[in-house]
Amino acid sequence: MKMHDGQIDIDADLVGQLVAAQFPGLGALPVRAVPSTGTVNAIYRLGDDLYARLPRLPRWARDLEKECYWLPKLAPRLSLRVPDPVAQGRPADRYPFSWAIYRWIPGQPYADELVQDERQAAGDLARFVTELRQIPAAGAPRTGRRPLRELYDGTWAAIESAGDVIDRHAALAAWEHALTAPAWDGTPVWIHADLLRPNLLVADGRLSAVIDFGGAGAGDPAADVIAAWSVFGPAGREAFRAALDVDDGTWNRARGYALHQAALIIPYYAQTNPGFVALAKRTVEQVLADVSA
Repeated sequence: MKMHDGQIDIDADLVGQLVAAQFPGLGALPVRAVPSTGTVNAIYRLGDDLYARLPRLPRWARDLEKECYWLPKLAPRLSLRVPDPVAQGRPADRYPFSWAIYRWIPGQPYADELVQDERQAAGDLARFVTELRQIPAAGAPRTGRRPLRELYDGTWAAIESAGDVIDRHAALAAWEHALTAPAWDGTPVWIHADLLRPNLLVADGRLSAVIDFGGAGAGDPAADVIAAWSVFGPAGREAFRAALDVDDGTWNRARGYALHQAALIIPYYAQTNPGFVALAKRTVEQVLADVSA
């Protein structure tokens, strides 16, 4: 089932043809789909050491081009592993967008049962966020979300459309509370902008990698504080905030962004990506628990 209107058809046969035609040296590698909750790119394993990412819609093709340019510059400054681009694929007759090949990163998407110590994971992610912010942002693409008040109507409608999946009355109250946070007027810094559980990999009980930099660039640092609710529970959230030394205004604004993002996911992917919806529901629950506390 397709997740988006206008989504292009992608399968292992297509990926194999693209690889063989554009990178003959890799053409003999077996191709297999990688199951994920990802919504932007289809992912296919190429042998044991590589994987290909193919955007599902044209507007996302430029994100891979951005990744291939910036990731080699960011990686040496970061303590967690990030994707390592190997090759950029060209548009073709059956697939009209840019695509890319990366080195495979061992690990599994973040889940509570995989992490030995949530507070340690929170500290490791906070260190990553701090390192990213410290990288000079000159020339970085602007990114991040619009001010909360500009997201008011869409977020309200999404919460109303969520049905009984979430506590709508509590979520609407939390959204109204988020709007009291001060608007950001600081200097843009490097942000990942999508620190959700599927974009964090765990290996041997530790947070090991951050993937999917398609939305990365320079913007409001609150964008990366959303991990306090999208990734962690109360203990990890406390450790994450302490390690980043987040002020109240940034915290409340970030909580609003976390609620906004999760609220939009729930009705949009209700039928096509239930795993992603379950994670969004969890985020809303974490936001509501934090507000009530």
